[in-house]
Amino acid sequence: MKRALISVSDKTGLVAFCQELVKLDYQIISTGGTKKTLEENGIKVIGISEVTNFPEILDGRVKTLHPNVHGALLAKRNNPEHMNTLKEHHIDLIDMVVVNLYPFKKTIEREDCTLDLAIENIDIGGPSMLRSAAKNFESVTVICDSNDYDKVIQEIKENGDTTYDTRFYLAGKVFRHTASYDTMISSYIMKQTNLEIPEKLNLSFDLKQTLRYGENPHQKAAFYQGENTSYSMAYANQLWGKELSYNNIQDANAALNIVHEFDSPCVVGLKHMNPCGVGIANTIDEAYDKAYMSDPVSIFGGIIAMNREVTVTMAKKMSEIFLEIILAPSYNEEALKILKKKKNIRLMTYDMNSSFNADKMYTFVNGGLLVQERDTLNVIRDNIKVVTKLSPTKEELEQMIFGFAVCKYVKSNAITVVKDYMTVGVGAGQMNRVGSAHIALEQAKANGHTKDLILASDAFFPFDDVVKMAKEYNVTCIIQPGGSIKDEDSIRACDEAGIKMIFTGIRHFRH
Repeated sequence: MKRALISVSDKTGLVAFCQELVKLDYQIISTGGTKKTLEENGIKVIGISEVTNFPEILDGRVKTLHPNVHGALLAKRNNPEHMNTLKEHHIDLIDMVVVNLYPFKKTIEREDCTLDLAIENIDIGGPSMLRSAAKNFESVTVICDSNDYDKVIQEIKENGDTTYDTRFYLAGKVFRHTASYDTMISSYIMKQTNLEIPEKLNLSFDLKQTLRYGENPHQKAAFYQGENTSYSMAYANQLWGKELSYNNIQDANAALNIVHEFDSPCVVGLKHMNPCGVGIANTIDEAYDKAYMSDPVSIFGGIIAMNREVTVTMAKKMSEIFLEIILAPSYNEEALKILKKKKNIRLMTYDMNSSFNADKMYTFVNGGLLVQERDTLNVIRDNIKVVTKLSPTKEELEQMIFGFAVCKYVKSNAITVVKDYMTVGVGAGQMNRVGSAHIALEQAKANGHTKDLILASDAFFPFDDVVKMAKEYNVTCIIQPGGSIKDEDSIRACDEAGIKMIFTGIRHFRH
């Protein structure tokens, strides 16, 4: 008779699985709460102490860490010396291990979690059993995921045992599982000790979905989710529409980052990782109108994100154009009905109430990984320096800060032109700052904005050429970091043109 050692914290599907194992002539060995659950459901169980001939001690910290368990798992069935050793020490084989680990992640997410509670939820025996069983996968079936119960039962029914390929697959899954578990623990301890740059970096993500393809049809792709956070596509809820694409997710993430910058009602239109329209206003309807009018051409086929509920008025307007995705914290019921009439649109909600704790950014390079803090620094009003003879009004200053905040999310070299708390021109990703400025200013002009413009730059002006161009387009205010060895040239050009300019001391490169 074969034996299965089962000890799980997540008991999903457990009883039905064990009932099937018993029918297939398996003995069940178990511990603690798992043993109690199985016995309450009429399943005969051998207690772990009957196997080890030793009681559970230290409040359950030691119960399966015993040669009668690990010898039974690790012995090579085709090695006579191993089998004689088991016989000599009266150790019976264990043919299956079913273990999922203490809920460490759920524990540390609790508001009342203390260090002592977190430490007590670090599983020791579970990972040890999983690793022993996985190492000896040629003979032992190991399960760490209840989703694999049915497959295992089916194979045993058909073949008398699981197949080699399945055992090998399950073993690999175990090592991914325990690696992820250890990563969670090490990450938690890093936070507790305020360690910012560890000697080894371990990251863990769970598969959310496979994607049809990546940036292009010939590239395979998948979407993984990490720590739950607000303003997150990984935890957004899709209410309507077809499956998201790789590019959809990238763009939507960029849009949510911009929305997060503003407390006022805000709407962002975005295309190819760059905003094509951003508006803030007293109401979300007004903010939408501003975002749309920023660039009515580029918004076609783009993404809309906002930080207020979608209204009926907005829904009617958005239903008249082609959009890939609409992201909002919620939808008016009638607005949702209106938008669902469009088959190809994706309608999604996201959480803007939980903590925004994504504090690191990761960028892969060939053979390596770049890690940096997220750019969460905003303009500090007390540090602003008015460097021209003319000073901006309070209203102009607020609009300058708005334009600079949007500029942070535009690919460098980045220039934004704003008016009335809306973007009217965006210049992104050019090889020189003059090129970006020309694109943004021409766009503003093409949309009828030809006076009282405010220009924001993500980095300093190395020369006075952008200022001279700004004068031609009737720019009245400029906000930039400052710090060039030729700052005085730009300041002089502003004074000559009657343009007000402030330095923030903050650069916002975005590559």
